[in-house]
Amino acid sequence: MKRKTRRLYMVLVGLCALGAVATIVLAALEDDIVFFFSPTEIMEKQDIRTDQRIRIGGLVEADSVKKAADGVTNLFTVTDLAHSIKVEYKGILPDLFREGQGVVTEGYFKGKTLIADEVLAKHDENYMPPEVADALKKSGKWKEGEPLTEALKNGHVPDADKAKDY
Repeated sequence: MKRKTRRLYMVLVGLCALGAVATIVLAALEDDIVFFFSPTEIMEKQDIRTDQRIRIGGLVEADSVKKAADGVTNLFTVTDLAHSIKVEYKGILPDLFREGQGVVTEGYFKGKTLIADEVLAKHDENYMPPEVADALKKSGKWKEGEPLTEALKNGHVPDADKAKDY
């Protein structure tokens, strides 16, 4: 065999080995990967399992934050100005959490409600997670540079009771 041919075979074998290793690593991490969805994507998606951990981002809907009688459980609605998802969270909400602000929640679905075990609020007045901003732009109800609170006040947010049942 010529030297160039042998080198070509070695490169091809190396690439195949690298592909096999990458496939094994991705298969092992598949259960640990958490996907981000907007409320609209959740409504369109049919195959979300109750044991699947997901992350939802959007805005906290105006007048939707309620504390349960136990004083620890918080109920609120996350919206992307096209659809809404109810969220239940047991614990203390972040200091920057408030209605009309961007939020990312992570947890599992139980019926129509996301049972969140983590709630992340944006860290300053001008910042919004890129995934949340993209979901709001896709909804067609918000354009970058417009105040989000105006969109919420103008009634662009649908009723949270129309959330899809899982």
